[in-house]
Amino acid sequence: MPGIPPYYDWITHHAGRRPQQLAIHDLQTARKFSYADLDRRANGLATALTALGISKGDRVALLAPNCAEYFELQFACGRIGAIMLPLNWRLTVPELEYILSDAAPRLLIYDKDFAAAAQELAKRCGLPHLLEIDHERPDSAYERALATDIAAPPPVALTHDDIGMVMYTSGTTGHPKGAIITHGMVLWNCVNLGIPAFISPTTVQLVVLPLFHTGGLNCYANPVLHAGGAILIMRSFDPGLALDYISDPTVGITHFFGVPAPYQFMMQHPKFQNADLTRLKVAGVGGAPCALSILEGWAARGVPLVQGWGMTETSPAGTMLDAADAVRKLGSAGKAVMHTAIRIIDEAGRDLPPGAVGELLIKGPNITPGYWNKPEATASAFTDGWLHTGDAARLDEEGFVYIVDRWKDMYISGGENVYPAEVENVLFQLPQVADAAIIGVPNDRWGEVGMAIIVRKPDQTLEEGDVIRHCLGRLAKFKVPQSVTFVETLPRNATGKVLKRELRAQFIGADKPAIS
Repeated sequence: MPGIPPYYDWITHHAGRRPQQLAIHDLQTARKFSYADLDRRANGLATALTALGISKGDRVALLAPNCAEYFELQFACGRIGAIMLPLNWRLTVPELEYILSDAAPRLLIYDKDFAAAAQELAKRCGLPHLLEIDHERPDSAYERALATDIAAPPPVALTHDDIGMVMYTSGTTGHPKGAIITHGMVLWNCVNLGIPAFISPTTVQLVVLPLFHTGGLNCYANPVLHAGGAILIMRSFDPGLALDYISDPTVGITHFFGVPAPYQFMMQHPKFQNADLTRLKVAGVGGAPCALSILEGWAARGVPLVQGWGMTETSPAGTMLDAADAVRKLGSAGKAVMHTAIRIIDEAGRDLPPGAVGELLIKGPNITPGYWNKPEATASAFTDGWLHTGDAARLDEEGFVYIVDRWKDMYISGGENVYPAEVENVLFQLPQVADAAIIGVPNDRWGEVGMAIIVRKPDQTLEEGDVIRHCLGRLAKFKVPQSVTFVETLPRNATGKVLKRELRAQFIGADKPAIS
């Protein structure tokens, strides 16, 4: 019906119900947007996009650090049927060139810090339009575009199966793939995560993960906006500053989500022991196996971390541990979220009993329909509608999921499977260890053996023999690393995950293919 907003647009809904309630606080710029503000700005951007000839199915790219514009673009695109293309700002121009050539956006919106890259990409990819964000100038091109007096275009009729976004994966092997994200996937994630995370109109979340990534955008930012709560956006993560925000009663943060690294860095910060964490209702962790030392460290401060598992292709929630089970099932990623089913299978595709490690498969309305321009990759990712996740997992007797590791990170030593996350848990028990990772390296006798790559804490002494002796008393011999290398820092992606492929390239000379 003309003039009636599409049913998936919850910003318009809240603008009518709670117009003056805070929706977004951009901490870097101190800008605050109510739901009425956000609705008005999304309308202004939708109008500007339409004026550029952008319509249903066209892509609009965004290259910017964390900022409110991510959500303005998301809902503006939804109102005209366009497709949002969030870009990883840590990628090089050649890497971004591949993505832009593959997705072919009509417009690139960019933060002024990336002006040189945007201009170069426009030349290389033949981008029709550019639009610059400059928070220091109220008359920036972006703000002028939003300030049009032209009436907003009538909302385009869409279904939950229409594409709302394309998110390119990190590309652990070869070029990244664009995971198709439908409007329905985003909605189902709001339901699947919002209920067990106790998200409501009173929720206040500190958002620290990058918003070009599904973890930043959907854990729990979109579910919070769906419920009518408020999100506080950090431009970039700083552990001490994050602890200050969480401790501040005038801010009133109730929710936090991160991959293990932010929790690790906050736990190691001098402010951690005296931080006021009492207002945190839910602190979620996912994206990678979380070391037990991190889970135990936060639990000791009265904050049991609620683990979950997911991927870009699952929008992203796949499993989640209820808060009531966080201590009892320490280390578990929980059970399948409400509107989702999971299986753990062996190499022959047979379901495995509790305790056996196999590949995790997932199915449901929150799962991607496939990859942009990649029909072969789409076909190979699914079996009878079940998505192959590439994660090794097991179930316990109560049906709780434990993510063991990525299949591709597993190595085989003397015929035995070794999952690096298990060994890394033991390494983090050493008080001198600030950060650690395990990779498998070639060995003439055993096929592969483990190499521990360790970052020492400042002013701490730790030698190779100390590490190996520590592991010998806690791990089967085939799991004990045969060598130890000390480094200043581990390579991580923008969300904080350790880049095992870079470590393998550095210490072996090449990454290895995924285990099939």
